Amino acid sequence: MNSHESNNTTPAALPKIRKVCVIGGAGFVGRHIVHLLHSGGYEVRVPTRHRERAKDLIVLPGVDVVEADIHDPSALSTLLEGMDAVINLVGILHEKHVGRIDKPSARRGDFHQAHIELPRKILQACAKHGIKRVLHMSALNADATSKSAYLRSKGAGEALLREAGQPHSDNERGYLDGPKFTRGQRMAVTVFRPSVIFGAEDSFLNQFAWLLRCLPVMVLACGQAKLQPVYVEDVARAFVRSLENPAAYDQAYDLCGPKVYTLQQLVAYVAQLQGIKRPVFSLNDRLSYFQAWLLEKLPGKLMTRDDYYALLGNSVCGCDFPAVFGFQPTPMEVIAPKYLAQGVEHSHYDGFRCNARR
Repeated sequence: MNSHESNNTTPAALPKIRKVCVIGGAGFVGRHIVHLLHSGGYEVRVPTRHRERAKDLIVLPGVDVVEADIHDPSALSTLLEGMDAVINLVGILHEKHVGRIDKPSARRGDFHQAHIELPRKILQACAKHGIKRVLHMSALNADATSKSAYLRSKGAGEALLREAGQPHSDNERGYLDGPKFTRGQRMAVTVFRPSVIFGAEDSFLNQFAWLLRCLPVMVLACGQAKLQPVYVEDVARAFVRSLENPAAYDQAYDLCGPKVYTLQQLVAYVAQLQGIKRPVFSLNDRLSYFQAWLLEKLPGKLMTRDDYYALLGNSVCGCDFPAVFGFQPTPMEVIAPKYLAQGVEHSHYDGFRCNARR
């Protein structure tokens, strides 16, 4: 897949963007985006379920952190009132409530609600308030026909967003009954599909660092799966630099770092940075599936069968980092040592964390 795609129907230039609502702005990637927007002089609104957990954002002048239920259409409409652009970063990796595709929308599970229904509600609220600029976080390999429910839901949600940027007639039905917009009301949509994202507060490399300190041996499912990790700050810069760039309208960008690794290589690298000597083994396909099935049953869900299906498709980009952003992606080796090495300082707590499964 190319790093960017276009429907070749770029809308006219939009009015100057001053106010941006960042949905998911209190999360890992969102905080970086909000800080960059603040530095760029934008007014930012950040909805969150727990306002007190976003203290670093609350203190920023021009950043309004609002406690709200983004899944409530009425609350969402209120949040978007007066905004010039919307950035949607909402994504979940695991479901607490697993649904079925043949059930009504409310019973199709957490992936469906977060990755399909929420984007639909956002588009409807944008149409109501005349918001034309929408940036959306998807995932590398997102595909509405994927065997992975996560990637399948991300693919369907992405299709909704990209559809919102296409011209059409009033009587057309949208993807999965999504909103269609009349000619002249098209939105300027940009979709981002990152590989796995790393950074000081990530739940990827940090989780392996924790596991390495807890376990006497590391046995990996899908250890030969290929990944191309991308730095969180690079993802944030790509979003912000696209916001008012007409060249990014109606585009979908794959975001990857400069180097491809196997999962086994990544875990071995983390162990090296931590100064931990642990054997790291990669299971074959059948045992990988069994491990995923077993871990799915345990509290915390370190891995699920859906993760297994997602890892079967290598999370790598087929081309260079998009030149439109004006910078090259940061090598993991430049950033990871700065925060992974710090884990050694807190290793005397690890026994308690392992026993408590935290």
